[in-house]
Amino acid sequence: MKKKLNKNFWKNKKVFITGINGFVGSNLAKELLKNGAEVVGLIRNKNRKTLLFAENLNKKITLIDGDVENKKILKRVFIEENIDICFHLAAQVEVGLAQKYPYLTWETNIKGTYTFFEAIRENGKKVKSIIVASSDKAYGEYPIKKMPYKENYELKPIYPYDVSKACADLIAKSYSQELFKLPIAITRFSNIYGPGQANFSALIPDCFQSLIKKTKFILRGNGEHKRDFLYIKDVINLYLQISQSLYLEPNKIRGEVFNAGSNRGHKVKDIIKMIFEIGNKKKNLRSIFKNSKFKKTKGEIKSQYMDYKKVNKFFGWRPTFKMDRGLRETYDWYKKYISKIT
Repeated sequence: MKKKLNKNFWKNKKVFITGINGFVGSNLAKELLKNGAEVVGLIRNKNRKTLLFAENLNKKITLIDGDVENKKILKRVFIEENIDICFHLAAQVEVGLAQKYPYLTWETNIKGTYTFFEAIRENGKKVKSIIVASSDKAYGEYPIKKMPYKENYELKPIYPYDVSKACADLIAKSYSQELFKLPIAITRFSNIYGPGQANFSALIPDCFQSLIKKTKFILRGNGEHKRDFLYIKDVINLYLQISQSLYLEPNKIRGEVFNAGSNRGHKVKDIIKMIFEIGNKKKNLRSIFKNSKFKKTKGEIKSQYMDYKKVNKFFGWRPTFKMDRGLRETYDWYKKYISKIT
């Protein structure tokens, strides 16, 4: 039985989001504002080609300019803003960029994480709930017979982005344990998609951009890789449930790791087919897949999907959006806003 989120809980709560101008951060801020929270966000640069600015959410939020690696700025946030709840979402998320410039990825994803926790440890005494966004990539690669990934699997990544998320994950775990006892829960979610995703190096936004702008879509690899996808509304609902539970029942939730996904993998080429069928451009598929069987993708996990039994047990959560419905809602959003985010 799905538990209902107590939306009244969020009224007048002071919530701090790192990475607020990103895809997940801006969607989270949008929902928190609806529920009456006061939102403070750390923003690295005021890139206006995001959901945060496209939907004018920035006008309702206290935005703090700065990098997550800057301890001085973070300390000031906790001293001046009286933060109740945190979501640490700031990260360098582009896999290709991580392969080209691993140091920059590690600087943001690893140093940024321990700097964030140090600022809370020293100045965030009022904070009662901290959600840390790790990733399914932190696990590294396991054989198909081990799917779906479970929380007790060892973290054994080898690629730069994956390593950065595993390190941040372990740092968070350390700060939640007996020495510091910060109220932290760690999330390892599968690939998230939906309205507001402006990283056009990612599969789904790239496909929709190609459809709407009538540009050529180029498939990386042969399309046989399997990925797990979660719609953003399901993700935000779960973030709020975990955070609320951690705030109210810290001894039950502190230090816990939660996977979330659909419990199944989709071949990349099948997702592409679904998107081009939604856009009535099925005829384009032949040229997209021409010679694709000869392509190889380096530096990426071949197949990965996540188990959600634990979050179902703790919170009664399960994904409610099927791929087709989520993709159609996403397509409608891009048609309306793509000119503002590209």
